[in-house]
Amino acid sequence: MPKANKISTPRKSNFTSKDSPTEELKGRYEYWRTRTLYSMMIGYAGFYLVRQNFAMNIPSLQAEFGFSKTQIGWIITLYSIIYGIGKSVNGIISDRMNARYFMSIGLIFASLINIFMAGGNSLFFFGALWSLNAWFQSMGWPPNARLLTHWYSKNELGTKWGVWNCSHQIGGAFIFILCGFLIEHYGWRSAFWIPGGLGILVSGFILNRLRDTPTSIGLPSIEEYKGEIKPNLQKQKNNEEEEHLTFKEIIFDHVLNNKMIWYVSLANFCVYVVRMGVFNWAPTFLKEVKGSALNVAGWQSAGFEVAGLFGGIAAGWLSDKVFKGQRGPVAALYMGALALFLIYFWIIPAGNPLLDSVALVCVGFFVYGPQVLVGVAAADYASKKAVGAATGLTGTLGYLGSALSGVGIGYIVDNFGWDMGIIFFISAALVGIFFFLLTCERRPRNNTVIKI
Repeated sequence: MPKANKISTPRKSNFTSKDSPTEELKGRYEYWRTRTLYSMMIGYAGFYLVRQNFAMNIPSLQAEFGFSKTQIGWIITLYSIIYGIGKSVNGIISDRMNARYFMSIGLIFASLINIFMAGGNSLFFFGALWSLNAWFQSMGWPPNARLLTHWYSKNELGTKWGVWNCSHQIGGAFIFILCGFLIEHYGWRSAFWIPGGLGILVSGFILNRLRDTPTSIGLPSIEEYKGEIKPNLQKQKNNEEEEHLTFKEIIFDHVLNNKMIWYVSLANFCVYVVRMGVFNWAPTFLKEVKGSALNVAGWQSAGFEVAGLFGGIAAGWLSDKVFKGQRGPVAALYMGALALFLIYFWIIPAGNPLLDSVALVCVGFFVYGPQVLVGVAAADYASKKAVGAATGLTGTLGYLGSALSGVGIGYIVDNFGWDMGIIFFISAALVGIFFFLLTCERRPRNNTVIKI
C-alpha cells in the first residue's frame, strides 16, 4: 500500500499572486486536465469489467448449481455491504493518498479475484471471493471524486462529473455485451477470467497516465488558475482548510454532523435500490419474465447503461447551467420520471423486446442522473479536504440500498413474484424524491458547514 502524501508532495508553482495564466501555463493545465479526465474514465470503466460480469452469470450459476435467487441475493448483499463500508474507509484513506497508485492497486486485485472466480463450484466460494472483490472495488470511486474537485472548479464540476460518470456506462455496457457473447460461445467461466485479464491491462494504463492533484506536478490550484479567489488568499485558505483540518474535524464537523450530507446519503440509498437492483437483476428478469435470450438481454441491459451516459451528462449540465448549482431539484425531477418508466417497463407484455429495450433505456437515463448528482452534491456540501470521506458516506448508504436490493429482491421474487419486486423499486424511487427535495438549499461549495 502506498504511503500517505509522501508520494504526492506538492511541487512549488511559479504562478504568483501578480500573474495571470500565460499561454504556456494554459496549455499545460488544459493538457493535464484532459489527460486526467480520460485516464479516470478509462480507469473506472475498468472496474466495471470485473464487477458487472457477475450479473450476467447469475442465470448460468442458477442453472448449473441450482442456486435460488435468495442465495444469489445474499452474495449481492454481502458484496454491497462490504463495498459500502469500503467506500467510507477508503474514502478517508484516499484523501491522504496518491490517486494514481491507490486506484491501480484496487483494480489489479479486483481483476485477480475475478480470474480465481472462474474456478469456483460452490456458493461459499463465490460468496467469499465476490465479497473480497467488493473491498478492492471500493478503492475506485473515492480517488476519482477527490481528483475531480482538484482539477475542476465549482462552476464546471457538475458537467465534468457527468462526463466522467460515463465511465460507469462505458464499462457496464461493454461487459454486458462481451459477457453475453462469451457465455454463449465459451461458457460462464470465460466471463470471469477474460474480464479479469482486461482489468489488469487497464490498471497498467492508470499507472502510466494518471497523476495526482495540480500542485503535485507544479501547477497552481484550480481556484488560483481560474481566478475564483485571490492567490494570496488561496495560500491562507489551503493552510487553514486543506492542511490543518484534523481527522476528527473532517469526519465529524464536515461529514457526520453535516445534515446536507445525510440528506444526500439517504437519497442515494433510494437511488441505489433501483440502480443496483436493475443493474444486478435485469438480465435474469428479462430472461425469465420477458422471454429474452441471454445474449439479447445483454444488449438490452447495455442500452440501460448507454442511456445512463446521456442521463448523467444532462443532469450535470442542467444543475450547473439551468438550476445554478442546485442539484436537488434536478435529481427529484429525475426520480419522478424514473418511477413512471419503471411502471411502463412493468406493464409491457412479454414478447415485446423493442418496447422492453425502450423502457429500459428510459430507466437507465433517469436513474443515472441522480447517481451523478449525489457525488456532486456531496462535494458541494463538504470541504475539499473531506470530499473523499463525504462521498464515501454517500457511497456507504448507497450500497446499503444495493444490499437491500440483493437479498431483498431475491427473497421477494422467490416468495411473491417479480411484480412485488418491481413495486419495491417504484416505492424506492418515490421516497428518493422526498430526500432530494430536502437538499434544495443553495450554498457555495466549501462554505460554512450546515450542521445537524
